[in-house]
Amino acid sequence: MTTPAAFVAVGSELLRTQRTDTNSLLAARLLRGRGFHLVEKRCVEDDEQAIAVAVRELAARAGLVLVSGGLGPTADDVTREGVARALGLGVHRYPPLEEALTARYRALGREVPPFALKMADVLEGAEILPNPRGTAPGQLVRAGQCTVVLLPGVPVEFETILSRHLVPRWPVQEGAVCVLRLSGVYESMVEARVAPLYERFGRQHVTILAGRGLVDLVLEAEGEGAEQRLEEMRAAFAAAAGADLYGYDDTTLAAAVAAQLRRRRWRLAVAESCTGGLLGGRLTSEPGASEVFVGGVVAYSNALKERLLQVPAAILAEHGAVSGPAAEAMALGALRLGAECGVAVTGVAGPGGGSEAKPVGTVHIAAVTPNCRRHRAFTFPGDRTAVREWATNLALDLVRRVVEEG
Repeated sequence: MTTPAAFVAVGSELLRTQRTDTNSLLAARLLRGRGFHLVEKRCVEDDEQAIAVAVRELAARAGLVLVSGGLGPTADDVTREGVARALGLGVHRYPPLEEALTARYRALGREVPPFALKMADVLEGAEILPNPRGTAPGQLVRAGQCTVVLLPGVPVEFETILSRHLVPRWPVQEGAVCVLRLSGVYESMVEARVAPLYERFGRQHVTILAGRGLVDLVLEAEGEGAEQRLEEMRAAFAAAAGADLYGYDDTTLAAAVAAQLRRRRWRLAVAESCTGGLLGGRLTSEPGASEVFVGGVVAYSNALKERLLQVPAAILAEHGAVSGPAAEAMALGALRLGAECGVAVTGVAGPGGGSEAKPVGTVHIAAVTPNCRRHRAFTFPGDRTAVREWATNLALDLVRRVVEEG
């Protein structure tokens, strides 16, 4: 049996546009296999009452509540006070922490400002979790059947305390997890294919996570014989996924493409318009990309398409820059950069520039190899960012498929 866990991300900036919470994703990964499963996540502003309400409600139905952020020295760092209010506990200044803070500041040639000493405040009965990467320690307090853990919001500090001081005390549970990674497919299509397997393996052991042109199938097994059952699940779901399966677990689509190119001893070049370099960026984010990626051209204007990629003016005049013939000509132009495989993306990312014939979201992708030439046309949903992400993912997927074909 696993224990339900919950996560509270504290920070007004997380509710706006300045920053994205990533600590909850890390927590979910580290908790997996340790007897916990994350059932709820909340994000609250830097407000003592809001924090108290979230922690009180979650602690009533979860065995573990992780609270991230709000442990710093400034006036808006009120997580300690909020959790204390939720659990009916006092907060007191802990002299050894105060001394450690003072020594840390003096080692930097500074006197500790009085307001910073709040980082030495500890909840009544709490266990202090040392923070070797920062100044504010973590705290662990037990409230009835629930354990509440306060951790800094800085990701490196959050991870260090969680992995060093908490994960080791939670024994590994007998169980196993596998992620099948698919591309060029939609969530509903995957659901239709794998649904017949639910009766055999149990719907509760399968999670479908959809991205833009990407789908992850998370398979889980627990208890005695978990590894064997997971292997049976892996084989059955991989067969259902077919050619859309590009890898397992932490394999990225760009890494899978690079591995295929490496096996064939091919190099890839890109020609990008609406994606503006995102495709090349994804490829070069992988270690060893220089072995298979020669580079590319970002050509927004027709003049650059003609001059750098040798796209015939007649194609642009007759079909337009956002068209199948233009995409294929761009891909062929990429080949001339010294590669065995070329891929091109051209489209209308929006919010303007669309027409009745070519609405916003229209994207053409083409890929060519010595023995294969493929083109696909799409109309992607969403805003400019979404369209560009869809286009990048589907371009990588098309490369994957043409390289596989040879």
